[in-house]
Amino acid sequence: MMTANRYDVILLDESCLSRPGKEDQFWVRHIGLSDRDAIVVVTSELSSYGRVKAAMNAGAFDVLPMPWPDDLADLVDYIQERRVESQPEASGSIEAAEGRLVGVSDALEHVLEQVERVARTDANVLILGENGTGKELVARALHRRSSRAEKPFVSVDMGAITETLFESELFGHEKGAFTDARAERTGKFEAAHGGTLFLDEIGNLSLSLQAKLLTVLQRRRIVRVGSNEEIPIDIHLICATNQPILDDVAEGAFRQDLLYRINTVEIRMPALRERPEDIGPLAEHFLAEFRDRYNPDIEGISKAGIRKLERHDWPGNVRELRHVIQRAVIMTSSGLLAPEDLLIRQYDRPATDGPMLAVDSLHLDTVEKAAIETAMNRHHGVVAQAARELGLTRSTLYRRLEKHGL
Repeated sequence: MMTANRYDVILLDESCLSRPGKEDQFWVRHIGLSDRDAIVVVTSELSSYGRVKAAMNAGAFDVLPMPWPDDLADLVDYIQERRVESQPEASGSIEAAEGRLVGVSDALEHVLEQVERVARTDANVLILGENGTGKELVARALHRRSSRAEKPFVSVDMGAITETLFESELFGHEKGAFTDARAERTGKFEAAHGGTLFLDEIGNLSLSLQAKLLTVLQRRRIVRVGSNEEIPIDIHLICATNQPILDDVAEGAFRQDLLYRINTVEIRMPALRERPEDIGPLAEHFLAEFRDRYNPDIEGISKAGIRKLERHDWPGNVRELRHVIQRAVIMTSSGLLAPEDLLIRQYDRPATDGPMLAVDSLHLDTVEKAAIETAMNRHHGVVAQAARELGLTRSTLYRRLEKHGL
């Protein structure tokens, strides 16, 4: 039910606090990880004070004695008001959490259990996983469950920052520090002070930029471009990459000392094909999201439609599934999404025997571009793997991608 809807208050009977074979208070913790804003109220006959106290320690907001009172609806309204009044006013710089970790699989449950344990600490975290698996959602879940939850969460796409702008973007600059510096600028490290800094796709950094980042992480101080003043920073660092980072270290493309610095705890986000039992709940979750926005008349997804989704291996992972459901909701004229509404693109690998490139010209630039496109498609956009097949270093492939506008 939580995959398809958001609830203000959840009344959870004390007999249902745990899941068979799992730790006590499992559901209180699981609901808190899935939706931080949901209020969990334990309903209890108060036969065991220790059990009720444990539920409160695990994150339950209140305990409602049984039997339920006649004015239950009014009481729920009162609980909501108390929750709002008790919450501290959040800083305007805090980013709202976009999306949730949705699923019922053991693989996702393992991730959630790791989040629960790690969020209590300030240990540096490295999240590994393919594109589209939800690495940023894991980072946001860690932030929401931490003691820094009311402080900023700042996300940086390291693959999108050029070498020339790296220091300015991350460390900030003073007015007049360079030609276009018309005003002083606060860098991402300063913006995240007291909160969480999420460095996405850190595996894309060149060795020179890795050295600059390592220095800052070791000293926990930054210097703005154009200044000599050191500014102390207090951040919880979370990094992520879709690259095979241990291979990169072995090949000399990623600094081993930086890996040690960012990888106190490693969390691997499984690919969607590794947790097929989550495809249905995720599809229902996205349907609920887009139905409200585009087509409120849709009732659901047919069983045949779910089976079609479950047969696909989802190279684009959760992001690809979300796009399929979004398109289906917009384009369908029926009240139930059928297999024909779910347009799934097939990305078959080219045959290994015979010619692999179809080009209209033997001009070297044309052939090179076609080879790069073929390798990138074959490896679903994973640059390190494509570079390995092409016989290039990763940095060289990045330059070729930029050259051909890919």
